[in-house]
Amino acid sequence: MRYIIKLFAILSIFIGITAVSTTQAHAATKFRVVSTKNVAIKPYVRTSAKGNMFSLNGKLPYVSFKTIHYLKNYPRTTWRVTKSRVILRNGVRTQYYYAISSNGKASGWVWHGYLKVKPGTALYSKVYSYAHKQLGKRYVYGAVGPNRFDCSGLSKYVYKKSVNKTLPRTAQSQYNKYKKASTGSRKKGDLVFFGSSKKRITHVGIYVGSGKMIDAQNRGVITEKVASPWWHCVGYSRPATLY
Repeated sequence: MRYIIKLFAILSIFIGITAVSTTQAHAATKFRVVSTKNVAIKPYVRTSAKGNMFSLNGKLPYVSFKTIHYLKNYPRTTWRVTKSRVILRNGVRTQYYYAISSNGKASGWVWHGYLKVKPGTALYSKVYSYAHKQLGKRYVYGAVGPNRFDCSGLSKYVYKKSVNKTLPRTAQSQYNKYKKASTGSRKKGDLVFFGSSKKRITHVGIYVGSGKMIDAQNRGVITEKVASPWWHCVGYSRPATLY
């Protein structure tokens, strides 16, 4: 009888240790999500064939990783990154991207270092940066930079320097050449045009959001409202798709 009691005691201890170990092992597979945010969608390509893509399972804020794709199987795929997530793994904050293949057949979370913005992608941040650097420079009719500008000289200079896009010389020709956008569909980086009609364009600026533009006018290169009383907005055009 004593032998049976001892046997049960030993088994109970063993089961308890196993249960604790299993719980700890299970807990170790769960990682805490620190933050998740939507990001401006840009095209990405892989930086390495070694990376994996994961599904993140579990009830937030704790998730576990399950491999669902291998980047080595997608050598020439363009990925659209839509979300960024910071996860605490072994005490270290690590950033992951949620990426979707261009054909929509593969998606998952991947360590951010395994993806990079696709070379040649036109970024609005670059257009804005170059336009912003010109603020305060003098207006001179016919000037195309780098120290003096007229309106179309500024837009031509900024687009060439920022995203290597060569625009026509005049405001009218810039309006005529590119895809049109409405006020409701306008995006940052679009060109905004002014004049008495579509065939009489006399001024152009670079739209920078919140109803404002950077343009070259009599007061020099400034930031001002599109809906200023001295301008009559005719429309917008989109020289490039900016991300």
